[in-house]
Amino acid sequence: MELMLINFLAQTAQGATDGGGLSREAAKLIGAGLAMGLGAIGPGIGLGIGTLGATQAIGRNPDAEGPIRTAMILGLGFAEAVAIYALVVALVIFFVG
Repeated sequence: MELMLINFLAQTAQGATDGGGLSREAAKLIGAGLAMGLGAIGPGIGLGIGTLGATQAIGRNPDAEGPIRTAMILGLGFAEAVAIYALVVALVIFFVG
C-alpha cells in the first residue's frame, strides 16, 4: 500500500513539470492527512490498552481504585500529547508548507 502511494507521488511529481500531475496544494493536503492519520494510530491504541489495563486492575482490586485512576489519567495524558503533536505537525504542513 505504501509503495503504491510512493510510486503514485513520484509519477505525479514527475508529471508536474510537464504541466500535469500533483499540485503543491494537493501534496500539502496529502501530507497533512498522512501526518494526522498515522500520528493518531499509536496514541489511539495506547489509550485503549491503558484504559483496558486500568479497568482490569480496578476489577481485580477495587480498593486500589484511587491510585490506579491517578496513574491512568497521567498516562493517558502523555499518550494524548503525542496525538496533539501530530495535529500540530499536520497544521504546520497545511498552513505553512
